[in-house]
Amino acid sequence: MEDRFTYGLNPEKLGAVSSYLCDPNTAPAEFLLVKSQYLAETGRAVSRGALFFQIRQAFLPGEVTAEEANRIGYETAMRWTKGKYQFFVCTHTDKAHIHNHIYFNATAFDRSRKFHNFIGSSFALRRLSDRVCIEHELSVIQNPCQHSKGRFLHYGQWIGEKPPSAKQRVRLAVLAALEKKPTDFADFLRLMEESGFAVKHGRGGVISFLAPGQEKPTRLRASTLGVGFDPEDIKAVIAGERPLPELPEEPTLPPRRVNLIIDIQERMAQGKGPAYERWAKVYNLKQMAAALQYLQEHHLTDYAALTASTEAAVDHFHKLSDELRTTEEALSKTSELMAATVDYAKTRPVFDGYKAARYSKKYLAQHEAELATYRAAKDTMNTILNGAKLPKIEALKKSRRELAGQKKELYAEYREAQRQMREAVAVKANIDHLLGITDERENKAQER
Repeated sequence: MEDRFTYGLNPEKLGAVSSYLCDPNTAPAEFLLVKSQYLAETGRAVSRGALFFQIRQAFLPGEVTAEEANRIGYETAMRWTKGKYQFFVCTHTDKAHIHNHIYFNATAFDRSRKFHNFIGSSFALRRLSDRVCIEHELSVIQNPCQHSKGRFLHYGQWIGEKPPSAKQRVRLAVLAALEKKPTDFADFLRLMEESGFAVKHGRGGVISFLAPGQEKPTRLRASTLGVGFDPEDIKAVIAGERPLPELPEEPTLPPRRVNLIIDIQERMAQGKGPAYERWAKVYNLKQMAAALQYLQEHHLTDYAALTASTEAAVDHFHKLSDELRTTEEALSKTSELMAATVDYAKTRPVFDGYKAARYSKKYLAQHEAELATYRAAKDTMNTILNGAKLPKIEALKKSRRELAGQKKELYAEYREAQRQMREAVAVKANIDHLLGITDERENKAQER
């Protein structure tokens, strides 16, 4: 704990710091004090589980100052812990991207509970961090890339703060060796070895360089390293017959086309357009952030995709509604038929006695209630069956169980579909209002 906290509070890295319910300089002792109080009050072992948790939060270079990043980190920590846990936020400025280290106690300040990681906690935390950044009109990573092993790239790799490729490392080493004015090509190879590259001599005089930690060597030829990096070119440079080769730039990802999400971000950054003003009168910034985050999570990159997704959610909800209604009606009829069948079986002997008594008024007066139940049950059975054969009671019980189970499953799907539909419709309505689409339709309707 102390080592981690010392790293976070390193003055050479620290740009800003803030805290909640603790002093960063004495945080280890204060965290442990709360844990000892928790042990004394509950009798539960504190040693089990984590002592504290750490959150890392990074920002695009040049977008925020250290103080702004620290305030955003503080808000993120407060919303994540709901104000129930001690925490402090260290903002580091030693990298190209300003980033936060957030440390919070695993034991609640009132000793009522302990924080436990849950399935999907990292995803939930990322959604919260994105939501806070969007609310503050900052950039977020829309589609985080992953390593080949399935782990997400860290922020430095995402924004390009990564080591040069093996080819680029060879080019840099070649230029550094040539700048030292080697006397001949053998002296050049010696300088390359001194810089840490192993020189490999292959068939036909092919020369390759192998950097430490590199698995496959990189050949010294123009087709691999670019124009000017062929052995003959290197020899010409050494002889003073040509200048140093130019260092080619590393290939970059092609620019992404402008889509709906970028359009919203630009309007949010401007904050002066009429569409933004109309939006601000009805919806607050958090609703706007929620709409943008919905688009990102569902990979809806244009308005047509948003419209299609919303219509699909509405259609799916109505389809489930029809299926649920049909199932409920079938279950109701089955239950009603079962009840009528039972009543019919119970009162049939009474009716047979009434019939044997030649429909005696005296018998009718004695068994009027049973005979009324018999007639009602028979009418219900005739209405439901409509001329069909009466199933056996065991078949009816089985059918009712199956329908009840189907209703339960459908109802769970129905509730989820209803939630998704409401969310999709609300987001689309927000986007329409933001982009002015709703107003245009209203104006056209008024013109008609």
